[in-house]
Amino acid sequence: MKTGAIDIRRAVRGDAAAIADVHDEAWRQAYRGILPGAELERMIARRGPAWWDRAIRQRVSILVLGHEGNTAGYVTFGQSRARTLPYRGEIYELYLQPEYQGLGFGSKLFEAAKDALTSQGRRSLVVWALADNDVACAFYERRGGRSVGRSVDRIGDVLLQKVAYGWTPAPRA
Repeated sequence: MKTGAIDIRRAVRGDAAAIADVHDEAWRQAYRGILPGAELERMIARRGPAWWDRAIRQRVSILVLGHEGNTAGYVTFGQSRARTLPYRGEIYELYLQPEYQGLGFGSKLFEAAKDALTSQGRRSLVVWALADNDVACAFYERRGGRSVGRSVDRIGDVLLQKVAYGWTPAPRA
């Protein structure tokens, strides 16, 4: 697949259905075998087009990555929710349609979110990933994230380990 003609922009209401589709397919690929099946289906169903439309109307920071007229991925971000960690910004979610993975699109979305956070005055950044999601952990480690914390989430009857990756700005010369 050629990687030209990439567009990253703020989500608008007309993107809700496409973002829901990305979420559905990316979550099925990323979490099948990690999350309990019924819980995974419940979590995906909860995030349909109406959920995304509401998030966009509420001005949640969402960027979409388009490629040749298709929505290939999205990223959500904002103020860090990790009060115990010294990071001001957080990437909440970054997902791509499976067929767009491994082409550098995730890196472009990550950098766009990082730049947007910096423009909001949030120069340090944290991202949480499930520890069993080897693909996500490797992605953030390749971007220079270092493990800065751990936590546990309960999904249904299963306890899942999470790891926090942090980035701090380089010291100014």
